Amino acid sequence: MARETGSPTMADVAREAGVALGTVSRVVNGQQVGEEFRKKVEEAIGRLGYQYNSSGRALRTDRTNTIALIIPNTINPYFALLVHHINLELEKRDKKVLLCFSEYDRNRELEYIQMVRQNRVDGIIALTYNPNLIIPEDIPFVTIDRFFSVSVPCVAADNFGGGYLAARKLAELGCRRVAFLRIGSALTHEPSKRKEGFISACVELGLPFEVMALEDGAPFSAFEDFLTAHLHQGVLDFDGLFVGTDMLAWRIIQVLKKHGLRVPEDVQVIGFDGIRMFGELDYVVSTIVQPVQEIAEACVSTVLSRHLSNVPSLICLPVHYAPGGTTRDGNSAD
Repeated sequence: MARETGSPTMADVAREAGVALGTVSRVVNGQQVGEEFRKKVEEAIGRLGYQYNSSGRALRTDRTNTIALIIPNTINPYFALLVHHINLELEKRDKKVLLCFSEYDRNRELEYIQMVRQNRVDGIIALTYNPNLIIPEDIPFVTIDRFFSVSVPCVAADNFGGGYLAARKLAELGCRRVAFLRIGSALTHEPSKRKEGFISACVELGLPFEVMALEDGAPFSAFEDFLTAHLHQGVLDFDGLFVGTDMLAWRIIQVLKKHGLRVPEDVQVIGFDGIRMFGELDYVVSTIVQPVQEIAEACVSTVLSRHLSNVPSLICLPVHYAPGGTTRDGNSAD
């Protein structure tokens, strides 16, 4: 029987389960033990309401079973989906996520890294924008979409391949003059390759194109001015647009509609990310789909790897195209 006063102890659990104290210790520390004994201990823990001191375990094992995830926000549906899948992958491995929102603030990114180092997390997964970010050498660190050095693994979708695929798809669907529109970080990172892939395919196909690439902080009105300048008597100079993200593509489509242009009849539009309405319904636009679940799995597997030095500096995962109603090949099929 447990004590009548105070919180139940590990010894109380051992007596309740009819097993040795060492057996209880092995169960709560996740060590190997026979299934019959594990079941007895877990049932006793449930009956007694025993609460294990995880901070004490962390001090003894130098492990907290916690991974910090630094990400701009979850307002962006792509970021939200990434957080969802990273959390699921960590739960599969009995790990917890410490979520840190940077809101694109460079100083906040640095502060979070200092904070999580002091809190003894077991690793960091980060999608960052600070050009002067210092990567800690004493904590496993994995980045998303941004290459720092050969010693810091980066996980990303095939952005170059995605841009290439978008241009070829627009050509396949009958487009004769296209444009690429993007707003993003001035950093050299993997998403920048979307433009290079698009240009490469256009040159290869002999497909006339233009590029409108703005840096973060530029007003959206610059895109409106660009499109208006290419609008003549109700006809746009471009019959196909590849836009850097699905969110931006959706906003561009609203501008086209405001000018009386029909999508996809007059202008076909392809975005990038694979965002779905309400998270799991149809794609918001025709899109190059990032393999978010596979990106999450690669990030978690890598940051928990005991041999991080043997991991490739860039883990590049394949993308695919999906129709979403803004191209002439119909709505989403998967």
